[in-house]
Amino acid sequence: MNKNQNSRVALVRTNDRIAGVTKAIELLGLNPVMGKAVALKPNFNTADPFPASTHNGTLRTLIITLQQMGATKITVADRSGPADTRQVMEEKGIFKMAKQLGFEAINLDESGPEAWVRVQPQGSHWARGFDIARLYREAECVVETCCLKTHQFGGHFTMSLKCTVGMVSRANMKELHSSPHQRKLIAEMNTAYSPSLIVLDGIEAFVNGGPMTGTKAAAGVMLAGSDRIAVDATGVAILRSLGTTPEVTRGPVFAQEQIARAVELGLGISTPEQIEFVADDKESADFSKQLKDILLKK
Repeated sequence: MNKNQNSRVALVRTNDRIAGVTKAIELLGLNPVMGKAVALKPNFNTADPFPASTHNGTLRTLIITLQQMGATKITVADRSGPADTRQVMEEKGIFKMAKQLGFEAINLDESGPEAWVRVQPQGSHWARGFDIARLYREAECVVETCCLKTHQFGGHFTMSLKCTVGMVSRANMKELHSSPHQRKLIAEMNTAYSPSLIVLDGIEAFVNGGPMTGTKAAAGVMLAGSDRIAVDATGVAILRSLGTTPEVTRGPVFAQEQIARAVELGLGISTPEQIEFVADDKESADFSKQLKDILLKK
């Protein structure tokens, strides 16, 4: 997108994820999936209960909604870590859900060499680039659904930008996790593709710990957008509104390293002023205003 344009983020205050998913997408007013094959990226790094991993209710509702919006095919693909991907997907019942709803479920760890594409972004902190799943690199349409949580192992937070890690080969993880530039590397992975729709499930959040276990808080919100920077910045503001880690609290939201590097790379908007919240009830509108104040704080 043009980094000088505003970016809409639909915000729904709710504890009902089924209604929340459908309402947020409706409010966003986009249908990027009509007539297209969709590659859908969930958060399956482990099978630990939500918000550690994508809630099955959110995934099911999102898939049904995308089918109703005219997606010709939906493929759900991920690579877990540190857990075994097949075990995670089986434990979460994803293969059974695929048969029930008529989508394809792919364990990226079981994909051959031809399923990966080497990407070396110019000026990146990756020594020799990284391998991203061809499915996402070449998809007609990418949809992401992510959680709202802190990350105690160097990411600081894990939302839509960090959801990309599961698209990248396990062979690249040693470099990522040992690098002093981990948060910049996360942003740089995102240059390999561009999502058309992001749904962030913030019914509950980890405000400390994460990504597998942590201190839970009831956030009661569902977001939808198409700009990773706008969605993640909003997520950071929500965590701050709940009380969170020093790392996520420190400095302006747009100075957070994942977000700042994503801005440098032109992955979306460049300032918090460009976030345009869309809400259709007083509670959601009031919360949007509270978040905007946090986002604009210097």
